Amino acid sequence: MKYRNLGKSGLRVSCLGLGTWVTFGSQISDETAESVLSIAYERGINLFDTAEVYASGKAEKTLGNVLKSKGWRRSSYVVTTKIYWGGQAETERGLSRKHIIEGLQGSLQRLQMDYVDVVFANRMDAASPMEASDPSFRLLLLEEIVRAMTYVIDRGMALYWGTSRWSAVEIMEAYSVARQFNLVAPVCEQAEYHLFQRHKVESQLPTLYHHIGVGAVTWSPLACGLITGKYEERVPENCRASIKGYQWLKEKVQSKDGQHQQAKVKELQPLATRLGCTVAQLAIAWCLRSEGISSVLLGVSSVEQLLENLGAVQVLAQLTAPVLQEMEALLGNKPTTKKESRA
Repeated sequence: MKYRNLGKSGLRVSCLGLGTWVTFGSQISDETAESVLSIAYERGINLFDTAEVYASGKAEKTLGNVLKSKGWRRSSYVVTTKIYWGGQAETERGLSRKHIIEGLQGSLQRLQMDYVDVVFANRMDAASPMEASDPSFRLLLLEEIVRAMTYVIDRGMALYWGTSRWSAVEIMEAYSVARQFNLVAPVCEQAEYHLFQRHKVESQLPTLYHHIGVGAVTWSPLACGLITGKYEERVPENCRASIKGYQWLKEKVQSKDGQHQQAKVKELQPLATRLGCTVAQLAIAWCLRSEGISSVLLGVSSVEQLLENLGAVQVLAQLTAPVLQEMEALLGNKPTTKKESRA
């Protein structure tokens, strides 16, 4: 396992982390969750990510139970959680000072911990009040978020904070607010990143990394399983796209874009075979090569999947310039930077 700094903070995290979205508390048994977590820790993964909304809080409970039963030194691993969707009441969701503090308190109770290493301010694009058209309202809300995050850090409930699904402009504004009022600035952004979702991580976040030290923790390196090829013939019964509430994923896989992406995955197979790896390992290693990425979160439902994904670390060294050029030619979707556009 290789380790990197979380953004430009001093916190060292494994380049591959373990996410608990969908799987922990819902898709897999507690016994399987314990096996996956144990193997991950033994193989060098020290970053475990969850959220208050995952399985309505059950993911945090499962993660907390396993970590407590293992008795590993708290100083030897990193736990991150996300705040936004906490409950049904109007005050149990969002990024108000009230919900950031109370939501984190709830997460700590479920995790059975005194603190988390990183708390992320999550946002859903369609529901976030940060989409408000009034610029003054947005800036005041940003100040409220930064002050609340500083409060939970000062109280020892978290050690760092970050953003999740924020735009580059919002992250920069939050950093500016922190500097203006001598508050704690975010250290990283959680963002979706894979072969078919590239613009934000490759075109926007590197600037933030160089200028203000905000790194990236990315998720869905296999595009919710699409890159594994398992949706090529049909949607399997026991997979994420067949779970109640994930009709959107099924529609995405079966859409015209989904079919096009699956065709691209098939074209990657000869290259993966030549490198002696699976397409999944190639895709994860490809994510790791991007500048400013601190860790790539894996979402697995079995020990076998975890072991396969961990093999991506060895593949990373094989991604030479010619190999990456070959992949770019095949994918044909490299984001155009402003500099390239001007040229």
